[in-house]
Amino acid sequence: MSPPVGLVLLAAGRGTRFGPAPKLLAPLDGVPLVRHAAEAALRAGIGPVVAVLGHAEEAVRAALAGLDLVLVRNPAYAQGLSTSLRAGLAALPEAAEGAMILLGDMPRVPPALLAGLAAAFAGTDAAVVPVCAGRRGNPVLLNRRRLAAELAALTGDRGAGPLLAGRRDVREWPVEEAGILLDVDTPETLAGLARSPNAPL
Repeated sequence: MSPPVGLVLLAAGRGTRFGPAPKLLAPLDGVPLVRHAAEAALRAGIGPVVAVLGHAEEAVRAALAGLDLVLVRNPAYAQGLSTSLRAGLAALPEAAEGAMILLGDMPRVPPALLAGLAAAFAGTDAAVVPVCAGRRGNPVLLNRRRLAAELAALTGDRGAGPLLAGRRDVREWPVEEAGILLDVDTPETLAGLARSPNAPL
């Protein structure tokens, strides 16, 4: 049986490369980017989903209205990704050994992939990372207990990726789903994704 897993949706960042408008509120297929990620997390049926809010908090909160999420405010979001990651981890139930870290600007990660990632977590040491075409992607699934010291020491705009780089106790999980590599940083990439939903950005 797989250990219990909670999910952390990082939705606090400013997304400065996208321009002045809040990136996570930009519509794709008529739905805000952040809601795509949140709905996929809930449909996966893995465990509780914590959404960390910061930039444009009220507008992002409204975009997530009606979803069964635990909403956490990160007043220190401007200090970098690490602050949101720690805020989300702190809000997970103590029993959740695994923490799946979802990014709010990745709208093409399907629920089935999230469920498969959770199943792959059983028996791992530090983390499970999906890999497509030889490239590591997101989300990643962290063993909270084994990585507790490293996670507590994160500062600035650093997330789980740099923390896992070069470690020998990370399990790479091969997938064919290109959505793990598709993050939206600019209006141009969003427009390209709308035209070609499965094309690499």
